[in-house]
Amino acid sequence: MLSIPRDLWVTIPDYGENRINTVYFFAEAAQPGSGPIASVDAFQNIFGITLKYYVIIKMEGLVNVIDALGGVEVDLPSAMGGLPMGVYTLDGAQALAFARERYSADDFSRMKQGQLLILAAIKKMTSPSGLIKIPLVFIETLRATKTNIPWWLVPRLGLAFLRSRSTGMDNRTINREMVTPFTTYEGAQVLAPNWDAINPVLMEMFGQ
Repeated sequence: MLSIPRDLWVTIPDYGENRINTVYFFAEAAQPGSGPIASVDAFQNIFGITLKYYVIIKMEGLVNVIDALGGVEVDLPSAMGGLPMGVYTLDGAQALAFARERYSADDFSRMKQGQLLILAAIKKMTSPSGLIKIPLVFIETLRATKTNIPWWLVPRLGLAFLRSRSTGMDNRTINREMVTPFTTYEGAQVLAPNWDAINPVLMEMFGQ
């Protein structure tokens, strides 16, 4: 799992230089419904990696998924998301607020917050208490997401999540050391990618 800052300044095919999070917007504005595939194509072009599938998460639907799990436990090694260091059990609304908290965090911190929530949800889902809730969680996940992952791959994903409890998950971010902040001619504050630092991470994670 690799998190990418939304202000990363890249060359978007057919649109020129802009923030990476504008790919979906431009595609949807040009042709409604084309955002997911356009994003996959752009990310492959920008990062030089092969992507087949996408999952779009509706943040409001995340509330119901977390509630269906009975909440998730997050262990914060330091203050983040508006919470002091410590262990917390968050319900759906609290989890959404934690993921979206902006006043005490920047994009890099929010990426870590998002990853913590995802890993906490996977851990809860694959626990004995979580496994018995899978049917309800699955229904809420379908409502909260849009994806092109075929049905026959879903069991494999489930097994991969189960294995991650013992083997761990490789989760990283494009961090501050991999970018250079600068201001565009239009006055936008963005992040220039340092490909010499980013490419080795892509190679380690994706073999490309």
